[in-house]
Amino acid sequence: MKPEISNPVRTLLSLGRVPNLPTVWSNSLAGWWLGGGAHGGRLPFLLAGVSLLYTGGMFLNDAFDAEFDRQRRAERPIPAGKISERLVWRLGFGQLTVGIILLLFWGASTAIAALLLAIFILLYDLTHKYFTATPWLMGACRFWVYIIAGAAGAGGLSGAPIFCGAALAFYVVGLSYVARRENHRGPIPFWSLLLLLIPIVLAMVMNTGSFRLRAIWMASALVLWLAYCARPIFTGGAVNVGRLVANLLAGIVFVDWLAVAPQSPRWLNLVFLGLFGLTKLLQKFVPAT
Repeated sequence: MKPEISNPVRTLLSLGRVPNLPTVWSNSLAGWWLGGGAHGGRLPFLLAGVSLLYTGGMFLNDAFDAEFDRQRRAERPIPAGKISERLVWRLGFGQLTVGIILLLFWGASTAIAALLLAIFILLYDLTHKYFTATPWLMGACRFWVYIIAGAAGAGGLSGAPIFCGAALAFYVVGLSYVARRENHRGPIPFWSLLLLLIPIVLAMVMNTGSFRLRAIWMASALVLWLAYCARPIFTGGAVNVGRLVANLLAGIVFVDWLAVAPQSPRWLNLVFLGLFGLTKLLQKFVPAT
């Protein structure tokens, strides 16, 4: 049983899929660090801007899905009568707009990337109930977070945030295909689970010499978490897809941690560990999907 939260607050947290926000922050921190870090005083604008793009996209996801939810997911806030559809539309687009404005503080290139992210978010929200390939749009959205954050770093956008963002995108694609089993019957495709391993492959390729050992340790942590998440699939037990997806979403923090761990300072490692714990804590209060 989830702890009690006042109904209006729970409605807003549910619409924004707030338990996933720490994974958006870990995306942003990883991309920013890989882009050279620095300008820490403006980091709150990056985190706030990307967060609003995420939550705005999630609000609009429910707005676009309102008719579908009335037929199949009556517990969602709009069909349950907890909030009006018109207000959700307004809040969704309002958050996207403010998010892009906040990212202007990092310069034109970051704002342009934020605008492109908003376009991908809208494409996903508009099409994800109709096309089976839309998990690739979801992966592209997380990729653009890395691009935005990498462009905000002192060194500007470089190969590291691009490649690591692409690896995360494959992970999110695999996760999204697993998540589709929540609303569509059928077995979880094993090939989607293989996509979850691509960040590990990239880490082994990118890190050489003394960095390889640290990458192996962090990759081992990710492998153990993935094994823990997917064990019912391979042991023949009952698969709780909702719980599996929630755990894989929390695993995004491990993917970001793996991207920076070989060269990151101790304080940043502690931040990633804290973000993982915060994700799991928030999932106890509000559903992640």
